Amino acid sequence: MSAPAAAEPLCLADVERAAAAVLPAPVRDFVAGGSGDESAQAANRTALDRVRLVPRVLNGVAEPDCAVDLVGTAAALPVAVAPMAYHRLLHPDGELATARAARAAGVPFVVSTLSSCPVEDIAAEGADLWFQLYWLRDRGRVLNLVRRAEAAGCRALVVTVDVPVMGRRLRDIRNAFGLPESVTAAHLTSGSASLAHERRAGRSAVAAHTGSAFEPALGWADVAWLREHTRLPLVLKGVLDPRDAVRAAGAGVDAVVVSNHGGRQLAGAVPSVTALAPVVDAVAGRCRVLLDSGIRSGTDVLRALALGAEGVLLGRPLLWGLALDGAAGAELVLRLLHTEFREALLLSGCRDAGAARELGTVALT
Repeated sequence: MSAPAAAEPLCLADVERAAAAVLPAPVRDFVAGGSGDESAQAANRTALDRVRLVPRVLNGVAEPDCAVDLVGTAAALPVAVAPMAYHRLLHPDGELATARAARAAGVPFVVSTLSSCPVEDIAAEGADLWFQLYWLRDRGRVLNLVRRAEAAGCRALVVTVDVPVMGRRLRDIRNAFGLPESVTAAHLTSGSASLAHERRAGRSAVAAHTGSAFEPALGWADVAWLREHTRLPLVLKGVLDPRDAVRAAGAGVDAVVVSNHGGRQLAGAVPSVTALAPVVDAVAGRCRVLLDSGIRSGTDVLRALALGAEGVLLGRPLLWGLALDGAAGAELVLRLLHTEFREALLLSGCRDAGAARELGTVALT
């Protein structure tokens, strides 16, 4: 009697377990790891689990509407693919495969400065793209990336503001992690790019590369300069303090992403979902608010909306799906999330994402 076929994953945790079983340990650690003692990463999950929803009943709706507008981009559900580095570590097609999955799911894909495929090639896959900027030491190179993103048809710029230096990620240091020669930062091919491949005991080659390329002293004057140099919607990712969110709105920023970088930067940072409601209250509609870090289910998406976010960024699960089965694996992740979010809307009595933002919540202690 033949062995039964492996069951298809039924949730994002299933995808992660299956991917972890097939990945080399150093790559698995690079994706899964956080900074320091990884307590911020664990706290993201704990804080999300403590948010309990208060469903409504008798709304007379059999088919909720999952679609939203995310910072001017139509999306089939309130989700964008978060910017993540080096997808070719997980699958040879890299970001091209992830973009195909985003296109099939009808959600925006945020292309990273540290993408292993150039934005022009990713744009050819037909997904709605945003472009994420890490601020480089050479402002001319920053402007060059902005112009490339604009020319490729990107619909927003996402500036990551919580990486003056890369957080100390102990798994990568212990593994002396470096990129294989087949994987490069496609947008940073000159200067110190080779540092990402130079493995040495007791250090992360990826951190050495970013430390040489990124500007640690990014400030509000740089945000103002960028606002003057592009007409694209401007999003700041990595905001946790309401005071910073208010200042961003005053600087002409279109949206902020409440994020602790998935627990990969300040090890003692507040969980993103805990910071969300205070940011929403502080900006009072003057800019849009998204949530990033720790989203692992459609119920998590609903939690974010109930706390005032307009949508979320989904990160690591897409990489697990990519590792498992390329574009098909990443598409499976987004399909599972869509199924779960639709069911969460239905079970909570919400006819659409707007109604979800009116749900009550209770924080467990």
